[in-house]
Amino acid sequence: MRIGELARRTGVSERMLRYYEQAGLLQPERKESGYRDYGAAQIQAAQRIRMLSAAGLKIETIRILLPCIMDNLPRFEPCREVRAALRYEVDKLDEKLHNLEESRKIVAGFLNDVEGVGCANRRSR
Repeated sequence: MRIGELARRTGVSERMLRYYEQAGLLQPERKESGYRDYGAAQIQAAQRIRMLSAAGLKIETIRILLPCIMDNLPRFEPCREVRAALRYEVDKLDEKLHNLEESRKIVAGFLNDVEGVGCANRRSR
């Protein structure tokens, strides 16, 4: 099938499918005419890439995880590379959560100050 059909079947844009191919995540066959020819394996791969990407994973991590996915749940073969990649992603998410919590405290403090002073008091200064 051509790229437009793969995009329709997977919900992944043609632009992203080309990007995944450039990143080495998809390997469609090429017809004599030069057109890409996607098969069932690329449908499954594109769906899995989409799922991993929706989880916030970057291409580098997806490249590690993709060959180890056992089905569309996702379930992974428990190899060292998968554990390390997932541990790294969890650690990054934990750090982001911590930073977001700190930012929220600061912004909430600003809001409390503004609500305590009120806009009317500021205009009368």
